[in-house]
Amino acid sequence: MKKLIAIALTLVLALSFAACAQTAPAETAPADTAAPAATAAPEADESAAPTELVKIRVGASVTPHAEILNAVKDELKAAGYDLEVVEFTDYVLPNTALEEGDLDANYFQHTPYLENFNKENGTHLVAVGKIHYEPFGIYAGKTKELSAIPEGGSIAIPNDGTNEARALLLLEAQGLIKLKEGVTFTATVLDIAENPKNLEIKEIEAAQLARSLQDVDAAVINGNYAIQAGLKVKDALAIEDKDSIAADTYANVLVVKEGHENDPATKALLAALQSDTAKKFMEEKYEGAVIAAF
Repeated sequence: MKKLIAIALTLVLALSFAACAQTAPAETAPADTAAPAATAAPEADESAAPTELVKIRVGASVTPHAEILNAVKDELKAAGYDLEVVEFTDYVLPNTALEEGDLDANYFQHTPYLENFNKENGTHLVAVGKIHYEPFGIYAGKTKELSAIPEGGSIAIPNDGTNEARALLLLEAQGLIKLKEGVTFTATVLDIAENPKNLEIKEIEAAQLARSLQDVDAAVINGNYAIQAGLKVKDALAIEDKDSIAADTYANVLVVKEGHENDPATKALLAALQSDTAKKFMEEKYEGAVIAAF
């Protein structure tokens, strides 16, 4: 009988040890597997890199175009773009550079000039939106009033096609000349039908007009070159009417190469240039010499 009791006790102890052996790993398993999971999230955050800005290269006249572009750099940065402004001092190179792919866009010209440039040079450039308008002005040279310009006096105007016509229309509006019937934005000096004072109309490269003032009685100067030369619209002898057809026709536009009109970068650039930021900058900086066209 004692032998049977001893055997029974031995079996009970054996079963107890077996149970402990089976449950011990189960208790430590969660601790072993939980540690890696806890460190996984921080490692993923540390490896995440900031989004890289997309570069946009835009050609522009120094004043006011480049200045307006620089004023909206933050707008573009917020949209994911890094704006590089490439400044030009003439009206030809910004278009040839865009045609050749050295620029993503340009901003310096109006639509009539663009259309004429495409026609004469076989380029494929298109306007995607109006940005601003610069009123043409007649500025005093040797003579300080329009009515005092003498018989045979001289007036300088831009020598490129569309801007020449615009200058002649302004001279006509002031009664200094009269153009042939029906001639408007294609006018040249050959279309002058009446010239009561026998004025000498000097065709000069647009960028040189302000420098010519000391040699002529007056000059019709593009808005951007007038600003660059320190001339004030309020001091002009006459300016284009803001409600005139010229104001709408000659609004300065954002231009890209054909086929890129709907690129995300183009849309972002246009939105920035037509923003409240751009409009406020124009109003405060140029005092009427640059007027938003949107």
